[in-house]
Amino acid sequence: MNKTFNEYKLSTDITNALEQLNYTNPTEVQVNVIPVALEKKDIVVKSQTGSGKTASFGIPLCELVEWTENKPQALVLTPTRELAAQVKEDITNIGRYKRIKATAVYGKSPFAKQKLELKQKTHIVVGTPGRVLDHMEKGTLPLERIEYLVIDEADEMLNMGFIDQVEAIINQLPTDRVTMLFSATLPEDIENLTVKYMKNPQHIEIAAKGITTDKIDHRVMEVEEKAKFDLLKDVTTVENPDSCIIFCRTQENVNTLVDQLNELDYPCDKLHGGMIQEDRFAVMNEFKRGEYRYLIATDVAARGIDIDNISLVINYDIPLEKESYVHRTGRTGRAGKKGKAITFVTPYEDRFLAEIEEYIGFEINKVNAPSTEEVQATRLAFEEKLQAMPNLKEDKSEQLNKGIMKLYFNGGKKKKIRAVDFVGTIAKIDGISAQDIGIITIQDNVSYVEILNGKGPQVLQVMKNTTIKGKLLKVHEARK
Repeated sequence: MNKTFNEYKLSTDITNALEQLNYTNPTEVQVNVIPVALEKKDIVVKSQTGSGKTASFGIPLCELVEWTENKPQALVLTPTRELAAQVKEDITNIGRYKRIKATAVYGKSPFAKQKLELKQKTHIVVGTPGRVLDHMEKGTLPLERIEYLVIDEADEMLNMGFIDQVEAIINQLPTDRVTMLFSATLPEDIENLTVKYMKNPQHIEIAAKGITTDKIDHRVMEVEEKAKFDLLKDVTTVENPDSCIIFCRTQENVNTLVDQLNELDYPCDKLHGGMIQEDRFAVMNEFKRGEYRYLIATDVAARGIDIDNISLVINYDIPLEKESYVHRTGRTGRAGKKGKAITFVTPYEDRFLAEIEEYIGFEINKVNAPSTEEVQATRLAFEEKLQAMPNLKEDKSEQLNKGIMKLYFNGGKKKKIRAVDFVGTIAKIDGISAQDIGIITIQDNVSYVEILNGKGPQVLQVMKNTTIKGKLLKVHEARK
């Protein structure tokens, strides 16, 4: 019997959003986590990346937070900026109809802008440990109302040396709270955290399905270092993927490979830690939408990329950390689709392969490089696809965003206007209810109100002649 989200007695605001997002049946981690989280119990979850865990905590958080409270009620810690942005987006989508305001805070992004956002009504804050601590120390992130703490990818926090910062954050939070910790592995230091800071946590372990071969076809090809690029050309020709990530070990290798592939007119782009954050986000979003087919990346991209239909992952350089193999290959075969992972191994890298195989618990099929005949036979189809215009995909949230118009009002806190004033006034318009009002952002002198369900133009017309708290405000559609 397939479970549905209706079993969790979620409010209609949440179930409507899940429906729009095409979340039909909960994944195993969601089935296990959601009911426990809704009961406000501490949880330690051991689960692979790509198992749907963001929604497993995102849904209960959106359900549990009080809309009327202005200060943050939940804090989600993530190891990377990409993941923080991804989680914030997922929570915003799930909480869209409840008007949940999530704010992401991370380094390499203007502090002042984040400070401004945190001054407004914020229900859930998602951030990387360093920047969250910054905001705590400067008093820009109020802590007294925080009831929920989520530590996501805890083992990666440990690998990246963030664990002391995580502890420093925990020590400043209210002790009367719910704590949820998610990790692909549970090394000793993480176990210690759970003992020290959690109250009789319920342990949930989701068997590592992502790595078994039922969804992902794992293969290894042996190749000399200098012959790698030729092999890559042959493999991509024969496989002819719709969407493919090619992983390299260093930023330098990524840069070189992108240049080589660009010369051959491959529709490709790159992603690595040396790029500025805005560029990284732009590249990710374009890749998600399918604007180009090949993404050449370092391991930074193996976390926080949530794209349902990457058909092929190529490890151009075998990863030196065995865990990286799981994260990289876990980018394919997601959301029930099949995928393929091909790893290039040079004669000197056998021991890395042996470590990976021991870690994942099976031997990876060794296969021969594609034959000249195979390459010739597939070349025409490959070149046709290379020249074809990409089929742009709708982002999950596009369905939700379709009927949304954001309105600008030239009044805010200084005119003593609050979110409830907008809701009260707009919900009185004929044919408009509170359900048609999305996220409300109130700054000192301006406010933004999302109107949902295609009702924006009607509200805009009426509000041109309607006062809020006795004041007639200028109103127009907000600039994109």
